[in-house]
Amino acid sequence: MLTLVLVVIVAALVFEFINGFHDTANSIATVVATKVLSPWQAVMLAAVMNLVGAMMGTAVAKTIASGLVDTDVVQVSSQIILCALLGGIAWNLITWWKGLPSSSSHALIGGLCGAALAAAHNDMNALIWSQTMGDWTKNKGLLWKVVVPMVSSPIAGFLLGILVMLLLWAIISMLARAGGRLARLARPHKVNRFFGKVQILSAAYMGYAHGQNDAQKTMGIIALTLFGAQSAGALNDLPEWLSFLHPSSTDPQGIAGWIIVTCALVMAFGTASGGWRIIKTLGHKMVRLHPINGFAAETSSATILTLAAHYGMPVSTTHSISTAIMGVGFAKNPRALKLTVVERIIWAWILTLPAAGGMAYGLFRLLEALGWA
Repeated sequence: MLTLVLVVIVAALVFEFINGFHDTANSIATVVATKVLSPWQAVMLAAVMNLVGAMMGTAVAKTIASGLVDTDVVQVSSQIILCALLGGIAWNLITWWKGLPSSSSHALIGGLCGAALAAAHNDMNALIWSQTMGDWTKNKGLLWKVVVPMVSSPIAGFLLGILVMLLLWAIISMLARAGGRLARLARPHKVNRFFGKVQILSAAYMGYAHGQNDAQKTMGIIALTLFGAQSAGALNDLPEWLSFLHPSSTDPQGIAGWIIVTCALVMAFGTASGGWRIIKTLGHKMVRLHPINGFAAETSSATILTLAAHYGMPVSTTHSISTAIMGVGFAKNPRALKLTVVERIIWAWILTLPAAGGMAYGLFRLLEALGWA
């Protein structure tokens, strides 16, 4: 049993590593596309900022650990979590190979839901659909923590991308009308030079927000594994050198420091490995970007991710940056968007939850058939 727990933890860290290189594009596609940084410089910036962001807060991790599966209906076993991770990993690798920026977050959540349903023999009550607690910021369940953000964050990314782009153009227009030295600042080459510098800051902000939201999901999975193993008695006779695996007795649903540090480092390492296929799709295929466009898209997306992390919502980095880029492109020229690429991306989003969930469901059924679950 302990061996299985350790296998699940290793699988969770593999998922975190894949999440890092799969979602690297989300952090750096725009800054690479605008040629502000070289791919290698951008990857290193994203890796460092992922590490910093991952160390900041655990609200999203706690949502994954305790806000989606009803442990009164189905005991969350190591087998369930292993199948959830394998379903998410498989879908991530498929979409990475196809160069599609799908959501690692929703792949993980879909896998967890699919495996839990299989373990509960299709009892839909195994999932916490909605749990209202008076304050909307504290509401739990798939509705409030997954479905609502899944729909609202892409819309918010698109609209905020348009708004930030229009605001920047309004400022440039005011400078041009002011005359004199201010008017010279509004010249295209001056604008490109300025935003070429400040886009480094927005790319760092995006990397920070990515780490803050995405790294916490695997933290939650590892914590959930340890809670389940503790309840099943698998951690009762741990050797001294593995005693750190015990959940805290004072805060059993807290996220241990070693989990936070390990996930942060693994995600940073995965990010440093790069994800060039998806960078090409996001940074070049959807719309042609200039530094001012990249700054607007990154700032919009990172703001959404930071707010979502504060409220414990496991929002998709992919959705927010992709739609922010779409919004910036739409503001620039509605006809500039390459709709065939956008359509492929949207289909990948729609399929992520059921595809990852279906694979995890099938894997758990296979383990049951083999007598391993």
